[in-house]
Amino acid sequence: MRCFVWNLLLIVMWLVPAARAAENGDIRRSVVRINAAWQDPNYRVPWTAGRTRTGMGAGFVIRNSRILTNAHVVSDARFLSVEKENDPKRYVAVVEHIAHDCDLAQLKVLDPTFFQGTTPLALGGIPDLDSVVSVYGYPIGGDRLSVTRGVVSRIDYRTYSHSRVDAHLIIQIDAAINPGNSGGPVLQGGRVVGVAFQGFSGDVAQNVGYMIPVPVVQRFLKDIEDGRYDGYVDLAIATFPLRNPAMRRALGLADNGRGVMVSEVIAAGSSAGVLKRGDVLLSIDGHAIASDGSVLLDGERVEMAEVVERKFKGDTVKLAILRDKKPLEVTVTLQPLQPYLMMANHYDVLPRYVVFASLLFQPLSYDLIRAHQIEDLRVRFFGEFFMADEIYRERPEIVVLTDILSDPVNTYLSEFRNGIVDEINGAKIRTFAQAAAALAKPADPCVIKFVGKGRPLVLDRQAVEAARERIRSRYGITSEQNLDERVR
Repeated sequence: MRCFVWNLLLIVMWLVPAARAAENGDIRRSVVRINAAWQDPNYRVPWTAGRTRTGMGAGFVIRNSRILTNAHVVSDARFLSVEKENDPKRYVAVVEHIAHDCDLAQLKVLDPTFFQGTTPLALGGIPDLDSVVSVYGYPIGGDRLSVTRGVVSRIDYRTYSHSRVDAHLIIQIDAAINPGNSGGPVLQGGRVVGVAFQGFSGDVAQNVGYMIPVPVVQRFLKDIEDGRYDGYVDLAIATFPLRNPAMRRALGLADNGRGVMVSEVIAAGSSAGVLKRGDVLLSIDGHAIASDGSVLLDGERVEMAEVVERKFKGDTVKLAILRDKKPLEVTVTLQPLQPYLMMANHYDVLPRYVVFASLLFQPLSYDLIRAHQIEDLRVRFFGEFFMADEIYRERPEIVVLTDILSDPVNTYLSEFRNGIVDEINGAKIRTFAQAAAALAKPADPCVIKFVGKGRPLVLDRQAVEAARERIRSRYGITSEQNLDERVR
């Protein structure tokens, strides 16, 4: 009997490592290396191409013979190829869907034989705090797959650095996320519990990395099922916590730790006309809202925005509110919030511009401010407070004279550099398209007024027309304008 038990124990001890080895083998065959050739947009000289770079990242095989990775691995890419373990061949891949707001992308490999011998990795759930996860990828440009382990140290709601303006659920681990890890799977128990995507430099924090959790991944995959990515929706409100007992009594609230007050309703957002400043939000889709703005969801306390995060364009959300001390239920139909994109990082698009009499006009964006290193306080104010002061209501786009290409036709005009266009030939300018149309319409002289400038910029139309070919030839201008933010 003892001999039988001992033999059985030996068999089990042999089978468990063998099963783990087989599982790890499947994982290794399903994690891919992504090689990318990128070309940056050129906002300073927008009629020319920007610099080219090469680099790499990681990804993994998912359902329907596709690869999931980070958006920042493939953004602005001109050519992509993928490799898998124990196969020296490089396979050409293309971006099928990309989500810059949550830093995820789905790739298609043009040669379907690439997927022979691979197994789609299954998605898991949100890992527990203090549990161990494994990070797969190709850090620091290595040719061989790397596996590191870390402990889940925090489940939080933070800004994703790729867009710089979008905040989503995030999981912190104490395994470093280095260049080359991006897009690789983070696994626990053989299932994907996250996608590695960003970390801190050693100067900021040691061994701190972040992964995109499964709810964000699942939302991305669900969004693209209809063949396009619509993006995240937003309640488009700001709230104030209600922890102060005196304030709670003044609002007619019970001492039960529930409720937050609406401090701002964005005019261009989903809640405009439904919610009002001063409303108290008590619950969202049946989830009680705590006085710090959190809700209990899937056993974790998260910000109430996470309820909305899992919804899609056109979906609704029900809110129980207190308005003027009276209970009320309202329904908000959710839509993306467009104005905030002005201060987001943009990718995969050509810069818009118009060259007129060697004057370069461009719509204001964070990319533009960074590229031209604009220090003008008025321009920076319009950018920083575009949302907060609802500047977009009067000016959906801010048109800036970003550069003056030296030529006799524009002598003595340097004071207008970085000026915000207010009027062109008497027409009020609210969008970049209006500015382009006004500049194209014959007028002699051409008069351009700028916000805050005491005098207008005046150009002789005949001198402008005579200078066009000279300026194009001198500065290598292949096209005098690009009006569409088209995909490159």
